[in-house]
Amino acid sequence: MTAKTSGGNAAFHNFNNDFAHVSDPNERRRLALAEIDKAPFGWYHVRAIVVAGIGFFTDAYDIFAINLVTAMLGVVYWQDARTKPGTIPSSSDTAIKVATSGGTVLGQVGFGWLADIVGRKRMYGLELIIIIFCTLAQALSSDSSAISIVGILIFWRVMMGIGIGGDYPLSSIITSEFATTRWRGAMMGSVFAMQGIGQFAAAVMALIVTTGFKESLSTASSAANCDGVCLLAVDKMWRVIIGFGAVPGCIALYFRLTIPETPRYTFDVARDVEQAGEDVKAYMLGKREGRPDEVHRASVLVESRGKLDTPKASWADFWRHYSQWKHGKVLIGTAGSWFFLDVAFYGLGLNNSIILTAIGFAGGKNMYHIFRNTAIGNLVIVCAGAIPGYWVTVATVDTIGRKPIQLMGFIVLTILFIIIGFAYNTLIKHNGALLALYVLAQFFFNFGPNATTFIVPGECFPTRYRSTSHGISAASGKVGAIIAQVVFGPLRTHGAAPNATGAASSPWLNHVMQIFALFMLCGIFTTLLIPETKRKTLEELAGEVPGTANYDPITAGHTDSHVSTDDGMTGRELGSEEKREEKLAV
Repeated sequence: MTAKTSGGNAAFHNFNNDFAHVSDPNERRRLALAEIDKAPFGWYHVRAIVVAGIGFFTDAYDIFAINLVTAMLGVVYWQDARTKPGTIPSSSDTAIKVATSGGTVLGQVGFGWLADIVGRKRMYGLELIIIIFCTLAQALSSDSSAISIVGILIFWRVMMGIGIGGDYPLSSIITSEFATTRWRGAMMGSVFAMQGIGQFAAAVMALIVTTGFKESLSTASSAANCDGVCLLAVDKMWRVIIGFGAVPGCIALYFRLTIPETPRYTFDVARDVEQAGEDVKAYMLGKREGRPDEVHRASVLVESRGKLDTPKASWADFWRHYSQWKHGKVLIGTAGSWFFLDVAFYGLGLNNSIILTAIGFAGGKNMYHIFRNTAIGNLVIVCAGAIPGYWVTVATVDTIGRKPIQLMGFIVLTILFIIIGFAYNTLIKHNGALLALYVLAQFFFNFGPNATTFIVPGECFPTRYRSTSHGISAASGKVGAIIAQVVFGPLRTHGAAPNATGAASSPWLNHVMQIFALFMLCGIFTTLLIPETKRKTLEELAGEVPGTANYDPITAGHTDSHVSTDDGMTGRELGSEEKREEKLAV
């Protein structure tokens, strides 16, 4: 009997052990994957969505909350500033926000690569622990004579960003590898849609704490004269808002730490059922890891490698795989689309202050009304476009398809940014028109490329490189976000008067919107490089199923002499060539 693998809970079932009695590894793999692919949608899938989605809820909460918190930091730590007392300097504000994106890039690439090397199970939960710890550390941070509050927050937000970055590839590929083929897009879309709920929760929490400290906040008419009980209240408020972000993560941590390894990884990458069996015994005995007989383990490994069809992951195989245009173009398409998307997606946030003014939620007669209006205004913005867009994608992604939704989104966004950019001076005189275009842009970001750029990379790559490829794609997007914050943020204020407010504080915003239209246009062309993944198995998308459009005999492990490849070599010749390279490497 084949050794079993550890793990399994109410959210993530262990399909490996259902077929542990099957001795042939290829047959066992086929049965386990078929069981996953054909499973009817049920509560098991809902629980998996919630466990994976809580990570994205926490990610969005932490990222969105800092936009509300920086104004409070200005009140607490910049009361003695010579210019604009009670207001955080723009350089410090940008540095704190960009720190998260910088850490996210590291986490996406690092955790993505590690999940392919050591497994999804070992990495899942670790990134959530990092997020929880760093969130609490931020809430307990303070200024000192040795280091400023900005420096402390930058450090912890870089570390938190690493955890947030790790959540992107891990939650995506684990959801896709456990999802039923028919509703895989909806499941992955639901996980990503938790971002909208996280943004909503951050604004609600800001509103709650503002209401709780109403009497103290009402004593100051503006940020410049917020002292005494007002200053103390604001200092408590930002810590509560940030610290609450750790609560949802703690709830999901148990389920993440007890998941089984995904069957696809166990069969296609790990290939070590003997070690897995001993690890289960060690776990029951309270030991750290199992210690199997090395001679027996070696014989099992040799037998498994000889029987399993799928090729072993290696740097040589990685370059061979992506050096083929039919595979390389997919990675270029997913990474490029995510990059172009995030430049404009994060850049659109530059309009928030103007939109809040347009809907009457900017400013107020005292600090209570200022913070209350900001929280309610952000709730309106999130509910008006973002949240509906996410869930329309969930409802339609498995019927319309990923590629049509992404292509449609980029086309509509190109048009909207052209209108905003070239008619901006007219639109700011008609706040209703500008608000309508802003809400439409938010809607088509989320019922469009913002959701699909997350879904497609979790489906279209082979198991042995799926996490790494998703991490590379996601990191490309965050590089775009950094460019939007660092380059286009200062560019929009080019030529503004020192004390300008409202539209006058962003005289170059129309040109920035025009540039974003160009980025959306580029996204249309990168979208053409990705495949349609709707209602296809992951193995079919990876090129392992004969008779499909992107079938790759080497990826499938088929080395029969009658199979011919693009370069004219037969499958048997390529298989022999790979074995020779492995021997030379050893």
